[in-house]
Amino acid sequence: MALFDIFQEVWAIRALLASMMVGIMCGILGCFIVLRNMALIGDALSHAILPGIVISFILFGYSTIGFFAGSVVAGLLTAIGITWIQQHVHTKNDAAIGIVFTAMFSLGVIGISWISKEQGVHLDLKDFLFGNVLGVSNEDLYLTLGITIYVIASVIIFYRYLFISTFQPVIAQTMGISIKLIHYFIMLLLSFAVVASLRTVGVILVVAMLITPASTALLLTDRLKRVIFLAAFVGLLSAIIGLLLAIVLNTTPGPAMAVVATIIYLLAAMFSPKKGLIFRFFRKRRLQRKIRLEDVLKQSLRLHQKDRLSISKLLERLEMDRPKLLQYLKILASQDLMTISGEQIAMTTKGREEANRLVRAHRLWETFLVDQIGLSEEQIHEEAEKYEHLLTDEILDEVDRQLGFPKTDPHGSPIPAKTGTITEPLWEVSPGDLVIISAEQPNQTVAADLWKIGLLPGSKVQIINKGVDGIDVKHQENTIHVGKALALKINIGVETTHSPHQVDQKAH
Repeated sequence: MALFDIFQEVWAIRALLASMMVGIMCGILGCFIVLRNMALIGDALSHAILPGIVISFILFGYSTIGFFAGSVVAGLLTAIGITWIQQHVHTKNDAAIGIVFTAMFSLGVIGISWISKEQGVHLDLKDFLFGNVLGVSNEDLYLTLGITIYVIASVIIFYRYLFISTFQPVIAQTMGISIKLIHYFIMLLLSFAVVASLRTVGVILVVAMLITPASTALLLTDRLKRVIFLAAFVGLLSAIIGLLLAIVLNTTPGPAMAVVATIIYLLAAMFSPKKGLIFRFFRKRRLQRKIRLEDVLKQSLRLHQKDRLSISKLLERLEMDRPKLLQYLKILASQDLMTISGEQIAMTTKGREEANRLVRAHRLWETFLVDQIGLSEEQIHEEAEKYEHLLTDEILDEVDRQLGFPKTDPHGSPIPAKTGTITEPLWEVSPGDLVIISAEQPNQTVAADLWKIGLLPGSKVQIINKGVDGIDVKHQENTIHVGKALALKINIGVETTHSPHQVDQKAH
């Protein structure tokens, strides 16, 4: 109730309105400061305006408009000085910023100390350093409102120029946009924002209101327009909550606002859906589990090709304990990739397809590392083991295309064909040829159609006749008709032979 009573006072309403405007303005402008790596320059300008305040006080006395004019001039002189040193003197960029702003800040502190010694003169340094939002006058409020409207209008009107000069400065130059002019324009806006923030958070803590809300918004989204709106909201929220806490706890409002902004940033850093530490931790855990599951699947395929699958043989291949392996096998079984029957396990068709995809990714990446990167065969295995779990089908297809669709990897091992592709269609086989029905078919529908007509993976068939509507094949003692639509989809194995009669004909 006491807090409600406080906001019946005019000074409290002025303080709240000024804080809200500063929070919104600094949040919006801070987006471009952060994205353009100008945080240190923002800090420099906020400190460097002190000499301008001293000179304006000497010339005009305690005048809000005088402080505004002096601060803007000092800020622009600082920006010009930093840029001149960076371009004409062999000094690193951050060092140039540090040299100029510390010199200007020191001159301001000396000036304020000298003025304060005069009898009857009161110019409190801490009010400029840390703000005094509870002493905001109507003149301060009008100035802050004017600057806030000007900054927001500038961002709206020049949004396209700010956008392209921030993300694509080279393209902006080719379009005839002056990067240097945009840079100085942002410096001008920054000087305005610092002046407007003098009463609320002061020249030191204005950096927190410029940088922290914008950094928080960038953790939550990657779209610039959304970043700007979020930064403005976070700045507004920090200003309001900080002011309320300062009144309740009887402390300085400026630091309270900066602390609230930092707390909101830390919450975003922890809980942001894309970049938050907690979500990144769980994503990492899921990725690690996915890699272990795929390792189990790939080792199962290798054992399946050589011997009968069992849990004990898998344990010999994998560096994990039995309970963990059983847990992974149950997950694979729930995904219809494997079946478990006591100690014996088996891979489903879907499981073999997925395992072949992993083997294809591994061997394609090994081939890419040797052919395109120039690594030796001894260097590529661990690299391929790491990336085979991360490569998407689109990337694999592009790698396959760039390599010219290789059939074997650098070690001479065959690279499996992509699941769903028809590498050797039955329709292309000539009459008289002996072929093997491949175990790898484009999909389960083709495998089911083969089973219906009595052909299984590994079946040896001889082409008897090829017509317009399909192919007649001989399997064992049976003659089976395969329609053209199905024959175009059936993969045959790599072992293709010809009948003795055909060999004699081709020899002649």
